[in-house]
Amino acid sequence: MTSRSTTAGSRRRMRGGALRHAVAGVLATVVFLGVADAAARFFAPAAAPLVALGSTVIEVTPPAVQDFAISTFGSANKTVLLIGMIVGGLLLAVVIGVVARRRLGLAAAVFTVVGAALATLVLRRPETDPVDVIPTFVGLAIGLTTLVLLSRRAGSGVVVEDDGEEGQPAPSRTARRAFLGLAGAATVIGAASLAFGRSVSIVGREIGGRAVRMVLPTPAVRAAAIPGGAAVDVDGVVPFLTPADDFYRIDTALVVPELLPEEWTLRITGMVEEEVEIDMAELLDLPMEERHITLACVSNPVGGELVGTATWLGHPVRRILERARPLPEADMVLSRSVDGFTASTPLKALTDDRGSLLAVGMNGEPLPREHGFPARLVVPGLYGFVSATKWVVELQVTRFDRETAYWTDRGWDAKAPILAASRIEVPDPLEEVPAGAVVVAGTAWAQQVGVARVEVRLDDGDWQEVELAEEVSIDTWRQWRHTFDDVAPGQHAVTVRAIDRAGTVQTAERTDPIPNAATGHHRITFTVADR
Repeated sequence: MTSRSTTAGSRRRMRGGALRHAVAGVLATVVFLGVADAAARFFAPAAAPLVALGSTVIEVTPPAVQDFAISTFGSANKTVLLIGMIVGGLLLAVVIGVVARRRLGLAAAVFTVVGAALATLVLRRPETDPVDVIPTFVGLAIGLTTLVLLSRRAGSGVVVEDDGEEGQPAPSRTARRAFLGLAGAATVIGAASLAFGRSVSIVGREIGGRAVRMVLPTPAVRAAAIPGGAAVDVDGVVPFLTPADDFYRIDTALVVPELLPEEWTLRITGMVEEEVEIDMAELLDLPMEERHITLACVSNPVGGELVGTATWLGHPVRRILERARPLPEADMVLSRSVDGFTASTPLKALTDDRGSLLAVGMNGEPLPREHGFPARLVVPGLYGFVSATKWVVELQVTRFDRETAYWTDRGWDAKAPILAASRIEVPDPLEEVPAGAVVVAGTAWAQQVGVARVEVRLDDGDWQEVELAEEVSIDTWRQWRHTFDDVAPGQHAVTVRAIDRAGTVQTAERTDPIPNAATGHHRITFTVADR
């Protein structure tokens, strides 16, 4: 009886010891990352080791996986990435803690190697300097100390003493309290560090917010007034102009760069007769133009939401390039963001009369930080991954056969013209609608060409031309609506397609986004209620 009781107690103590060591590993990791995150707020944003790790993961992830994440999670793809990193980090922390139970030296060595690897990732980020590894090493030193102290306390939590059953060893209450006290202190330090880092980040955003409230210059060329007929009168159809808060955001920046106007400069380099550099004060003194332009993400699934229209304010890019005088043999501009992202844009698209902008404003306000403040490119007719560089700081004039960009290195098209597309916004997929006439509505776009017609069909019937809203420009989407009379109760499907002014009919062939946008007709099903 005593033997079985002793054996059961030993097993409980073994499980308890493993648990305490696992907790030690997790808390040491939380302290490490929390302290590093707090310290990094006084350095570059990418000085935080988790930010550097996430940015590196984004870079090395295969394009097909990135496209799946974007098409599945949309603008929340980075949140999913962060959650995944946190879960993976906690699992690694548990392993390190359990290893520390028997081989503390080995666990400390693994912990140090992981910290050093994160410091290396920080150092290799294009937006960091050597000094930006300091937060990681500070966090590593404190985290490693926490691991050693907690592991030793966790391992000293069992002694032999009488707890009422003959011969049964029991945990020392003193040792247990010591471990719990140290664990509680580590929890406070980790949580406080994370909270402090987050609070400093919020303060940083507030500073950025005040900078964003800079006074925009009066446009030398105003965008045409948007006529009332540009929108169809159907509830559920998106507004013609997309509010900045609702505008899609897809980019490779895990943390939005914090670039103040007085820190910003744009350099024109490469195959030019004269390199040019301008700062924000000079840019704002140049004649500004307003343009209504629709932007679309190449990863937008058929019928997806990664498209939006805004009124952009900026200086024509062609005027800036004229000052540098590109060489005749140049055919591409490699735009570079402050965080190292690059995009390959045909030189012609930046120098012709389509109205490409170095934009500083969006819908009458300075650019929001997440949409490129203080300056970005807006190029009509091309998918954003080759044209809409945010936080842009350099335009390198070059050739397609000499330079490649971030996404072209991953197998995407180098020029990426936007394809004619359309989507259904009303009714919602699987929605039940009242019996009788059924109204369907949505948007269509075909930049640089313009939408000539939109057609829909009910189930597998004939294509029917819809009512188009008034066109604002060939570079903006057009809304449309159509009414199907006396639709029978039951389940039905509706399909839409666009035809541009060149006569090109939106293809029904389904293709993946790589290398240049998903194709196919948007089709939804809905149910008509019984009368």
